[in-house]
Amino acid sequence: MKIQQGSKSFRNISLALFAGGFVTFALLYTLQPLMPEITEAFGITPTEASLTLSVTTLSMALTMLFIGSVSDAVGRRAIMTASLVATSVIAVISAFSPLFPVLLLLRILQGIALAGLPAIAMTYLVEEIEPLSLGYAMGLYISGNSIGGMGGRIISGLLTDWFDWRAAVGVIGVLGLAAALIFWMVIPPSRHFVKQTGKLGQVIPLLWSQCRNPRLLCLYGLGFLLMGSFVTLFNYIGFELTGEPYNLSQSLAGSIFVVYLMGTFSSTWMGRLADRYGCTGVIRLALAIILTGALCTLHPYLWVKIIGLALFAFGFFGGHSIASSWVGLVADEHKSQANALYLFFYYIGSSVSGTGGGVLYSHFGWFGIIGMIAAYVAISLMLCGFLVHKSGGGTQKL
Repeated sequence: MKIQQGSKSFRNISLALFAGGFVTFALLYTLQPLMPEITEAFGITPTEASLTLSVTTLSMALTMLFIGSVSDAVGRRAIMTASLVATSVIAVISAFSPLFPVLLLLRILQGIALAGLPAIAMTYLVEEIEPLSLGYAMGLYISGNSIGGMGGRIISGLLTDWFDWRAAVGVIGVLGLAAALIFWMVIPPSRHFVKQTGKLGQVIPLLWSQCRNPRLLCLYGLGFLLMGSFVTLFNYIGFELTGEPYNLSQSLAGSIFVVYLMGTFSSTWMGRLADRYGCTGVIRLALAIILTGALCTLHPYLWVKIIGLALFAFGFFGGHSIASSWVGLVADEHKSQANALYLFFYYIGSSVSGTGGGVLYSHFGWFGIIGMIAAYVAISLMLCGFLVHKSGGGTQKL
């Protein structure tokens, strides 16, 4: 019997994956609000500074394609724990990077280490949690992601004002080690995991088999567009807020990421809505909220921009919660490979759009960023329409 909501095992899984999500996304996005500082420290452009995130998400996305098959043979718990420890250690080392290329190399290695948890966590939840509780459990995990992303950004902003960006990265690495210890202590062993060996050599054929499912392709496209919009907006909002006419300090600009708390609520709330009413309509609602929030950031008043960022985060985390849980339900078999492909496209969206958005920002300013996001939302809505068609009118509560 799979784990149900309200049980002790459910609470332990929720705490462990909340802590794991916190570590993963705090370390992944530590440098995002510090890009103005890194630009100045190494004498580079904003587009070049964005590579500190893009190369990490790219290496993580590529590793995710294979780490799921490794976990099929080794087990989920061991790889997730090793991933959290390794990425925290690399974060501490990266604080001492003497040159920008060295920092990029360490961020590439960190992306490889980071892949272990997000590539496997969703498969672990699908295996261990009963279906009626899955949307809520996935929402709690993504809540940890949002709080980790928020906490990493806010802490790094504060520490950078007090010390420098190197101290910020080192301290967050140490915090990551503490959270990794919590994860190891409370995560329950897999009770429904069935060891499968010899699948690593079959990874490419298995991944290709998932690409022949048109509904999965739509969800992969949604992951690309959702994450591409999200990372692009938050990559360059720091340049807007620390420049004219706002001239915010690094700590104040970093505190803007408290809007991630909206994602903590929306991921669980929209997950419950999807469990009850179906996924397609709730994803459309999330996209409408994303676009509304993005348009609000065009307003010159700072408080309107902050409201826009909060709406954007609310819509993004809700939409991602639904799309990611839907993948595990749509995939008929080889769910770990289906989840790996979703996350591959999700983080490729981060890498491509995060750096490509810098080109638009350099030529068109903030209007270029919002124009790209509006186009992404329009394409996402078209994918939703195709998804409804392939799902028999969208009546399935998938």
